Amino acid sequence: MKEFFQSIGSFFEKIIQFEEWGLHYLWILIPVALIYMAIRDLTNKSQTIKRNFPVVGRLRYLLESIGPELRQYIVANNREELPFNRSERAWVYASSKGQNNLEGFGTDKDLYAPGHVFINPALFAYKLPADHPNKKDPYFIPCAKVMGLYNKRKKPFRPYSIVNISAMSYGSLSKNAVQAMNLGAKMVGCYHNTGEGGLSPYHSNGGDVIFHFGTGYFGVRDEKGNFSMQKLVELVEKNPFVRAIEIKLSQGAKPGKGGILPGKKVTPEIAKIRGLQEGQDALSPAFHSAFSNVPELLKFIEDIADNTGLPVGFKAAVGKTEMWEELADLMAQTGKGPDFITIDGGEGGTGAAPHAFSAHVSIPFIFAFAEIYKIFQKRGLTDRIVFIASGKLGFPAKALMAFAMGADCINVAREAMLSVGCIQAQVCHTNNCPAGVATQNKWLMGGLDPTLKSARFANYIKTLRKEILEITHACNYEHPSQMTMHDLEVGMGISENTKTLADNFGYEKTPISFNSVVDLLNCPHLGGLHGLYVTKK
Repeated sequence: MKEFFQSIGSFFEKIIQFEEWGLHYLWILIPVALIYMAIRDLTNKSQTIKRNFPVVGRLRYLLESIGPELRQYIVANNREELPFNRSERAWVYASSKGQNNLEGFGTDKDLYAPGHVFINPALFAYKLPADHPNKKDPYFIPCAKVMGLYNKRKKPFRPYSIVNISAMSYGSLSKNAVQAMNLGAKMVGCYHNTGEGGLSPYHSNGGDVIFHFGTGYFGVRDEKGNFSMQKLVELVEKNPFVRAIEIKLSQGAKPGKGGILPGKKVTPEIAKIRGLQEGQDALSPAFHSAFSNVPELLKFIEDIADNTGLPVGFKAAVGKTEMWEELADLMAQTGKGPDFITIDGGEGGTGAAPHAFSAHVSIPFIFAFAEIYKIFQKRGLTDRIVFIASGKLGFPAKALMAFAMGADCINVAREAMLSVGCIQAQVCHTNNCPAGVATQNKWLMGGLDPTLKSARFANYIKTLRKEILEITHACNYEHPSQMTMHDLEVGMGISENTKTLADNFGYEKTPISFNSVVDLLNCPHLGGLHGLYVTKK
């Protein structure tokens, strides 16, 4: 034992000697390093600041590189940042961690600012009957409509949750982030949209899934990169938790433009899932090869529905409306069409995109949804379509605005990322996400624990649904689908009056056929297959 402690003492003595040596030579190493940097800077022909101000000029680039962090934590106020300000992020973080997400001493929002949303409460709130499902589960809010019921699909689907996970692929997000969201989705009964990267093992933890594919047909493509109906049918038969199919026509981040996942990020696992060769660039063209016009799209939708038995819909951002008009006319004439439509606002942004596309191509959600809803309403088609809304709607007031305008469900993307640890570093496109959410770097993603973060995602969804329901009850309604265009007003500025959504957008939402939440609970098509939800208790 004495020899053991002597050896330990000798070890620490060597460490101390090494540190003394290091300190002794540090005064030589520092000047050498500075001289080396000065020589590099003086011969630098690509960066003028470094060339003209050797060594010192490097501080400019250092400060620029940490500028977002300085603004985020020191400079910007609570309501100043975009795309999500500090108050919004704090609400998501507190909700996901089960912490106090209340405000004290009143709001710090400018209530007289143009565009501020006001929700009109009733004199008396809705009172839950003693046997109401929300007495048992205050987070239970299923969709008021059933996907595929009108078109008589073999397997109609009523989403168990009005709030669900938007299309974000494995590849864009890390496997740990995808798994955390999927496990959380199972806990709370919301569906998980796969995004266009294919169905991965991390989407397959037992919750409901909407399989989404785009122009690359990843996961359902043949050897030439074209769509394969056979592979889609096999995927659906092998994975009964896939409840619907979504075709991506465009997305809010970069509508009308394809994408690329560089070959160096296409790992053996991602290659297998997407139907590619390892190291091969994952290319998403700007257009589909399976169809090229509205009639062909309609036929494509019907073919998929006939072969899989599932509801089929599509996702799109909004700009020109002529083709939307053509689609609505064909639906009215044929009695066929998509079972659901996801309207993605131009403010969407999980996908890396060129600045011009991200900032200028397609219109924001509130304008986009109003334009498209009116097209289908004019032809009496709104009852046969489940409208899914997407675009920074993962907060109670914004979600209720969407429901008042005619949405039946909302999808959340970046808000879901925040709930599992995203810090809005805005480096999703670099593979250097410090929170391990939007990266394939093994070290970075290793810091994201799927078990812990799944519970946080579930807490966020439950809190959002609970607060949506509480405000709905304050308006004397039982379900958010009962909200009308007159229940919300928008501020016009301090010198103007407020205007209702009906006055602003020139339409009245078509009332939804709704009796009670009890009826939704007893629906045979209700989702939430494998979770411990109200229907299973």
